[in-house]
Amino acid sequence: MSVAYAEELPYLDDVTVYQQLAAAEESVSRELLRDPVTLARGLDPTYRMRPHLRVIGSALAEVERGEYDRLLILTPPQVGKSTTVAEWFPFWWLARHERDRVAVTSYSDDLALKRGKAIRSYVEEYGTEYELLMKAGSGAMQDWEVTKGGGVRSVSVGKGLTGHSVNLLIVDDPHKDRADAESEASRRALHDWYSSTALKRLQPDRNAVVAIQTRWHPDDFAGRRLAEEGRLEDGGRWRVIHLPALADPRFGPDPLGRAPGDPLPHPKIPTRDRRALLAWWADMKRTSIVRDWHALAQGDPQPAEGALVSEELLRLLRDTSTAVEPQKIAVAIDPSGGGRDVAGVVGGFLGEDGRVWITDDVSAAMSSADWSMAACRLAHRTEAAIIFVEWNYGRDMCELAIRTSWETLQREGEIPDDVLMPQIAPVRAKQGKLLRAEPVAQQMVQDRVRLRGVFTDLEREWATWMPTDPDSPGRIDASTILVYGLIPDANKGAIVHAPLPQAPQPGRSPQPPQAASAYERRIGR
Repeated sequence: MSVAYAEELPYLDDVTVYQQLAAAEESVSRELLRDPVTLARGLDPTYRMRPHLRVIGSALAEVERGEYDRLLILTPPQVGKSTTVAEWFPFWWLARHERDRVAVTSYSDDLALKRGKAIRSYVEEYGTEYELLMKAGSGAMQDWEVTKGGGVRSVSVGKGLTGHSVNLLIVDDPHKDRADAESEASRRALHDWYSSTALKRLQPDRNAVVAIQTRWHPDDFAGRRLAEEGRLEDGGRWRVIHLPALADPRFGPDPLGRAPGDPLPHPKIPTRDRRALLAWWADMKRTSIVRDWHALAQGDPQPAEGALVSEELLRLLRDTSTAVEPQKIAVAIDPSGGGRDVAGVVGGFLGEDGRVWITDDVSAAMSSADWSMAACRLAHRTEAAIIFVEWNYGRDMCELAIRTSWETLQREGEIPDDVLMPQIAPVRAKQGKLLRAEPVAQQMVQDRVRLRGVFTDLEREWATWMPTDPDSPGRIDASTILVYGLIPDANKGAIVHAPLPQAPQPGRSPQPPQAASAYERRIGR
């Protein structure tokens, strides 16, 4: 209220004051109806606003305006999506369309009923401001109405909608857990219910479907909807808001404009506390199995069947306690195409036991300047004698990038001037990714490759990548190059090494004439 208006109040009669205050209150109430998140924030002091919830709120308002009628929201668990979409959104919708019927569904009656009770409590506490009043005798928590004719029905997926009209259908976490999502019978029942029952209850005057879930399986509710109806930007029907725990360019432009690796905000962590957010998601990653992290946190489920190696085998290959003396230490690089794909940068050594030990994975979506820097830092830290780099993107470019990065790191003092740069060994792939990877997978089965720790992303690629996948598996390629370099007889012609120079090259240190000597361990300082 302005100071001038406050000073004017004593000189106005009571009726005028009441009318003006009522008008101001109504204006505020209508302003809160801009979108569900604005409404929640304005009415509930405990509702924590975060950037991702603002994006979700704007998308929900676009559904109400009819810009699209199918919205799919994919996030990790416990980031406020269900409270926003399955509780505040239905109340907001009824405040704007008091005659509409809303159906809130979930994997269990108890969870759906919890949502319905929350919506009803909002109507009872705040509804008067929006002319929403509970209908007399509407005492059932599962199915209740307001005086204008609208209402909410809360049921589990698979039942409870026959005979009930629906304008807004909300599907909130349709799968109970991994076992439920991986059950073909359970998925079939869910898909059949959605097609034969849920969609048939939608009304022609106004209807929309909003689904929110954590991903579990490639053919879960979200996967089947996108497979059958497609994304809006691809000419399909569904608007998709995909918010992974850590931003990843493989999923397209990030809805929050995050850079690769940036964390998703959390309602209980201040948005500006990046360190705390990264620590939270890092802890979730550390305490999750590979498949769960990528499905639940990143929204990218992958099939386990038909993969190169199993998750169980990879767990068995983890070994951080066996004492083994390194004989040949190397770094392997699979460069990215302009920074859009993941550049594989993996380090390891050939041990005295004849096994390849993978010790480091610093792969990420990087430009040539970034992956060459990462490789040089890793080579210096591990005292690698050789850097293998796939030169399908251009041999000279790869070598130049590595040499330039090494010189830059020495010039900046990060690498001492007296430390010799490792030999660069360009290799070129002669076979497809599957034919290159299969022999290395066999080396794993034969216990000739071990992991010196838990490498969540690298293990995920090996345990889920399929030959039909469009994505380039940078970590698989880099680890394949590493194994082939350290155990040449495993190669079988999948990659070829560039010929060694026969004379000193301009700007290069003389190279030893025998390739084998390049693998020898560097002498520590």
